[in-house]
Amino acid sequence: MLQNNQPQTGDNSLTEHFELISDELTADMVDPAELLILSSANNTMVNSSKLDVPKMLFDKFWFEGELCILFADSNLGKSILSTQIANSISKGVAISPFALEAAAQTVIYFDFELSAKQFECRYSNNYQDHYKFNDNLYRAELNYDAELPASFKTFDDYLIASLEFCITDINARILIIDNLTYLRSDTEQAKDAAPLMKQLKALKKKYDLSLLVLAHTPKRDLTQPITLNDLSGSKMLMNFCDSAFTIGESNMDKSLRYLKQIKQRNTDRVYDFSNVCLCRISKPHNFLKYDFVGYGNELDHIKKHGEALRNDDIDTAVNHRLQGLSLRDIGKEMGISFQKVDRLIKAAEKRG
Repeated sequence: MLQNNQPQTGDNSLTEHFELISDELTADMVDPAELLILSSANNTMVNSSKLDVPKMLFDKFWFEGELCILFADSNLGKSILSTQIANSISKGVAISPFALEAAAQTVIYFDFELSAKQFECRYSNNYQDHYKFNDNLYRAELNYDAELPASFKTFDDYLIASLEFCITDINARILIIDNLTYLRSDTEQAKDAAPLMKQLKALKKKYDLSLLVLAHTPKRDLTQPITLNDLSGSKMLMNFCDSAFTIGESNMDKSLRYLKQIKQRNTDRVYDFSNVCLCRISKPHNFLKYDFVGYGNELDHIKKHGEALRNDDIDTAVNHRLQGLSLRDIGKEMGISFQKVDRLIKAAEKRG
């Protein structure tokens, strides 16, 4: 490890300092040339031109070769949409009007949310008349009876190794992981998020994968547009992912959901706050899915600051206050600003 050696004063101090660093690097690294790949900018362009142009897997939200994060609050339909995307890619059939450029290919859906019976319920007509998936689509779920082998120090390492086994077993290149919580115990902590994302990126590079990883948002202020800061462990996770998009719930119509781009590298930001994709969840027969209904402005679908205070919100704020919570803590619990909590408490005092 490098020591924190500060250069001393004197004519040769800077030279001696860097010679010391060089010596330490040489001692610690078997071959320093392995760490960085050095190439001229022109050679970079030539070599890159020989690679395939990434194709869209789910319109401009997710491209081939990307580690993409889809995040949203609970019960907004992340699993519904991601299963629909998996089904689309496995069949090579786009979800209208969203573009799909890639050919039909093998997809593994790692389902850490639903049991097999719950999955059957979603994709059948009252457990009868099952939806026919393409044979390219595989589903993996946890075996809760499995014990941690002695060769693995942690469950996390065992799980990553199991992911790699599934990839090589059926030669899959498209992975959907539902959800991030099961790969690490606390993705809200950057120190836990970093090793997770490094391992996923290593798998992506090793096997030329495209990954869609689902994640939850903590309690948020529903009067504000969704941003990258609303993702649990946002700063670290966003640094490691290639793209990200989110699902929001319309306050104007609770049956409406909207899709919004948060981060992108292979395209311009098309679906920003001024052009979100509006959808409804439906199940016309035996397939639970998102139906596109149009485009809209996110600002029309978030809570307004001037909305009347509801009695149940007032009661909830008061109960939290009686438990000794601060205004900010109450705001986090209720997904609102601490200023609104203050208005709720004052409204309760006036109500008597």
